[in-house]
Amino acid sequence: MQNTDEQRYWLLELLAWWEGSIHPVQLAEHWQVSRQHASKLLSSWNTRHPGALEYLSQEKYYRTTTAFNPQLISGDVVEYLNWSTLGIQPRFATDAERHQPLPHEILSHPARQVTPQLIRPLIRAIREQRRLDVDYISLSNPSHEGRIIVPHHFVNNGQRWHLRAWCEKSQDYRDFVLSRFRGEPDLMDHSDKGAAQDLAWSTQVTLLLQPDPRLTSEQQQVIEQDYLMQNGQVTAPRPKR
Repeated sequence: MQNTDEQRYWLLELLAWWEGSIHPVQLAEHWQVSRQHASKLLSSWNTRHPGALEYLSQEKYYRTTTAFNPQLISGDVVEYLNWSTLGIQPRFATDAERHQPLPHEILSHPARQVTPQLIRPLIRAIREQRRLDVDYISLSNPSHEGRIIVPHHFVNNGQRWHLRAWCEKSQDYRDFVLSRFRGEPDLMDHSDKGAAQDLAWSTQVTLLLQPDPRLTSEQQQVIEQDYLMQNGQVTAPRPKR
């Protein structure tokens, strides 16, 4: 399947799975094709997955059946909510057909000052495994401090971006907060300190999380249901790299 088709069918599955029905006009704008072509693609998908969708001729849309088995979406409702709150409207849809964004509020993290002049040398250093001369500040050293590092990964912990890198001053691999770099780094020569030598980075650790035992059994059940725990425990997912 072409990558473009996978992207198109991802949206088809997302809508069908979470909304229970799908109209060709919903897909035409997002797929950037005509309504007729969207209908053909829908029919083609339905032919590959017989019985997954049923067409209601009077209403002119498809309804999900119990045989629907999504292959491209994650099944996590966050995936749908992220899409559904964008509020993108098909320009030729009728009022009844328009995709209305769900009422929502999003609490954003404060913006952090990270310039292209910082990121561009970091990208080159990561791709070419090169040393960088950088200025970095921290709570323990709030004044500009020169360091030579060899970065190998950008890391997002859900709140802010970090940089994983070898630090020549510390003689160890460290995590650096991206917004604490200052100025423009200077690219230097090649280094043998890459991700493969970062043992802490490459070592996978499995964490089993469970509700606080100080909670009542009813309170623990609330936590277990929130995080889909089995036998009172949940395995922390591995980071995506």
